Amino acid sequence: MDTCRSCLDFLKPDGWFLQPMRANAMSAILELAPVSLGHRLTEARKTAGLTQQQAAEQLGVSRPTLIGIEKGTRKARPEEIVALAGIYRHSVHDLMRQGPDTPPLEPHLRAALGADDSPAVAAAIQTLQAFANDYKELEDLAGTEPFRDFPPEATLPRRADLRAFAEDVAIRERSRLHLGDQPIFDLRSLVEQAGVHCFFGDIPSTLAGLYAFVPQLGYCILINRKHPPERRRWTLAHEYAHFLADRHKPGVDYIEDARRKPVSERFADAFAASLLMPETAIRRGFLAVTERTGDFQTADLSRLAHQFHVSAQAAALRLEQLGLLPNGTWEALSERGFKPGAARRLLGLEPSPIHEDVYPERYRYLAVQAYVRERISEGSLARFLRTDRVTAREIVEATMTSRDLDAASSRGRRGVISARLQ
Repeated sequence: MDTCRSCLDFLKPDGWFLQPMRANAMSAILELAPVSLGHRLTEARKTAGLTQQQAAEQLGVSRPTLIGIEKGTRKARPEEIVALAGIYRHSVHDLMRQGPDTPPLEPHLRAALGADDSPAVAAAIQTLQAFANDYKELEDLAGTEPFRDFPPEATLPRRADLRAFAEDVAIRERSRLHLGDQPIFDLRSLVEQAGVHCFFGDIPSTLAGLYAFVPQLGYCILINRKHPPERRRWTLAHEYAHFLADRHKPGVDYIEDARRKPVSERFADAFAASLLMPETAIRRGFLAVTERTGDFQTADLSRLAHQFHVSAQAAALRLEQLGLLPNGTWEALSERGFKPGAARRLLGLEPSPIHEDVYPERYRYLAVQAYVRERISEGSLARFLRTDRVTAREIVEATMTSRDLDAASSRGRRGVISARLQ
């Protein structure tokens, strides 16, 4: 174990992975003060959409008793904490964790949601909140400082062509990342290197993703894990556009939204198309096919979409936007029953491997470091990694013995670990 701790001392980020430890970053685990617990219980109850009377009835106590618990004048019993955690759809750990919480996201995201106050949406917000709380706790355990080296922020134009502006922002971002006009293989890593924490969660299928700034932690994105890989990549590029253009404004993105999209949403869609499918590369690919065959068939569309790791629909609409296909081509294909999945299978186009961990890679390193340095238990490690103890131990072993951590540099990452773990 000492050898492991020594090895992890090398996991410093050059701005990305782990930073030097602060003294006294984590004190001994003490019982949470009743006032602090009461505040967390109050916030959890509000997030769950329950009144004090409703919560008291479900707990089996009087309303004055619940009020006393929330104010901290009446100490909650262990069994009451467990019961309230279940009622509010929180973990006991979230209620009893030491240290300050990240500010609640619910009020800010509620404003973006408008009238949608369904329990499913509340659960999605809570999923992002739980990830943010855990990430902040891991940073506190490791004594790291928040990421601050962000790319420049873009200001949406009032009169200029929005699509042309989005194209320009995407070109500048690709240039900053030294991507040229090639397909982006690992978009998630690039976004995380820019200082955005990306999580994947099981949220309602009608939601594509959530975006929010979390004080004390930073910018966070939650992507719907249930959606196909191409949809997740598009959502990630869309949310990254919000980070670049209006990074302190929270956002909730739906798969289908009947409302007229505001400027920020139209910019995000245009940016996602330009970032994932740069005009020069799309034109070059399209012309290469038409010069060789004299036509552009659905098979060619499927291959182009596969090359750029996007859906056939996104590729077709991009070709329409660039004037390479007639407007309405995708709609006509859909009406004729074109099935992109079947086309890919017929052409033998294998799905591209993607990073599907529910948490960022840096998050995993922080959790492993905390465990190896004996600052969290094996049970807590499994909870942070959202898995069972056996798998958690396997993750630690893989992290500690990996000899391929610097392979990420071949995919364009910066701040990659240079020390090999033995």
